[in-house]
Amino acid sequence: MQTIKQEALAAISKLPDNATIEDMMYRLYVIDKIHAGLDDIRNGRVITAEELKREIQTW
Repeated sequence: MQTIKQEALAAISKLPDNATIEDMMYRLYVIDKIHAGLDDIRNGRVITAEELKREIQTW
């Protein structure tokens, strides 16, 4: 299993040579959100699709 630093370096190294700082930041942002979502799943912080539909209807 990679460390966060290793994962970040690998993701950045896969970007094209003309990638911008914004491209790099976005790639790291997406990786962070994926990790946060996986952590939510592991810790039971999820709702069903039906619960989400009911919540959306209250908007």
